[in-house]
Amino acid sequence: MFCSQTVAFQSNVATPMITTARQTSELYSSMMDAPRNTASSPEMKKKDLRTFQRFLEVECWKNGDIRDLDRTLLAVADACKQINRIVQRAQTDDLYGAAIDPLTGELAEENVQGEVQQQLDVLCNTIMLRAFCGASNNVVCAVASEEEPLPRSCADVMGYDTSEFNIMQSGDYVAVFDPIDGSKNIDSSLPVGTVFGIYRAPDGASAGKDGLNLDSFLQRGTKMVAAGYCLYSATTVLVLTLGSGVHGFTLDPDKQKFLQTHPNIRIPDVGSLYSFNEANYREFSEPVQQFLTSMKQSGVVGGKKVSSRYVGALVADVHNVLINGGIYGYPATRDNVNGKLRLLYESAPMAMIMEQAGGAGSTGQGRILDVLPPQRKKNTGHNKSDDEPDDDEAGKGIHVRVPTYLGSVENVYELEQCFKFYGEDD
Repeated sequence: MFCSQTVAFQSNVATPMITTARQTSELYSSMMDAPRNTASSPEMKKKDLRTFQRFLEVECWKNGDIRDLDRTLLAVADACKQINRIVQRAQTDDLYGAAIDPLTGELAEENVQGEVQQQLDVLCNTIMLRAFCGASNNVVCAVASEEEPLPRSCADVMGYDTSEFNIMQSGDYVAVFDPIDGSKNIDSSLPVGTVFGIYRAPDGASAGKDGLNLDSFLQRGTKMVAAGYCLYSATTVLVLTLGSGVHGFTLDPDKQKFLQTHPNIRIPDVGSLYSFNEANYREFSEPVQQFLTSMKQSGVVGGKKVSSRYVGALVADVHNVLINGGIYGYPATRDNVNGKLRLLYESAPMAMIMEQAGGAGSTGQGRILDVLPPQRKKNTGHNKSDDEPDDDEAGKGIHVRVPTYLGSVENVYELEQCFKFYGEDD
C-alpha cells in the first residue's frame, strides 16, 4: 500500500529526510502510476449494486398503480444530479447572491415566504419544474413549489398555449417540492437537500384547459403515492418511498448513476439522538421544553448516550435521524405559532418516508399525514361568481405550515405524551 511504499523509499535514502515539493510531487505521481494489480496495491473493486433505473423498473412492474411514474422519477434523479453539480460549483461559479431579473436588471421579487430569491433558488427551481413536467410522459399535470405563490400547470411550465386543449391536461398526478432546502448552508459548505412528493389527482377533479386544478394539491398526506429527498453532502444520497418501504441510493461519482446502497431502510424503534434548534428553547412551548429536558436528564436512551445533532437543513437532520434513530423537531414558537416547515412539500413527504421506514411523524397533536390543508372558500365578491373558489385561499393551503416532529416511534410517542400531560398553554 502507499504507506509501505513510502517507508521503503525512506529506508533507502542515506541523506537526511528533507525533500523538496518537487520530490514529494514526483514520489506521489510514481505511486499513483504504479500498477494496482500487485499484491502490495490491490485493485479497488466496485460493489455489485442495483441501479436506480432497475429498481424503478421492478417496483413499477410490481405495482401497476404507479407504473406510469418510472420516467418521472428517473427525471427527478437526473435533476438531483444537476443540482448536486450546481451546489458543488456554487463557490467557484458565482452562483451566490440575490437573483437578478434579466429584463429589468433589478433584484428579483420576494418569494411567497417573504424572502428575496437567490440565484441558487431560481436555478434549482427551474430544474425541478422541467424534471416533473418535461420528462414525465405527460403523467404529471401540475406542480407546486416553495418558490412559487401558486401551483402551475405543466402546460404553463413548458410554454404551451393554455387557451386550447393540450396533452398536458391528461396527467393523473400532481407534484410538490422544495428545490433546495437549507441553501444558506452552502456558504459554509454544509449539507443541503431537495424534498418532493407526488399525489394522484382526486377522482372527479375537473381541470381547466391547461390541466390545472388547485384542489388537487389540497389533500391529506395519506393520498401521496411517492415521496423522497436528495441529500447533497459528503455523498449524494437519494431516498425514496413508493408506499412499500424506503430505499436509499448513492450517486456513484465515476458512473454518475444512483446505486442502491440502502435497501429497505428501517429506523430503530428508539434512538438517543435529538435534533432541535435549542437556541430557540425559551421560545418553545412547555411540552417541548419538558420533553427535551427529560431526554437530556435521562442520559441514556435505547442503550446509548443521549446526543444532540443539528445542521439546520431539514434533509440533513432528518436523514441522520432516519439512519441512526432518535427524533427531529421543528416546534412552534411564540413568533411562529405553526412552526416554519410547510406541510405540503416538506413535512408530509418526510412523514411518509418516516412511517414507511417504521418511524412516525407528528404535529405534537396527531399524525402529520392526517392533516388536511385549508380548503379554498367560495368567493363572495361582486366581481366573481359565488361558485368560483378564491385562489388566495388556495395559496394559503399550498404553503400552510405545521409543527413537525419526525423519528423513532418511541421518541415521537413520548413527545406526544408530553403534549397530553402539559398541554399547549405557556
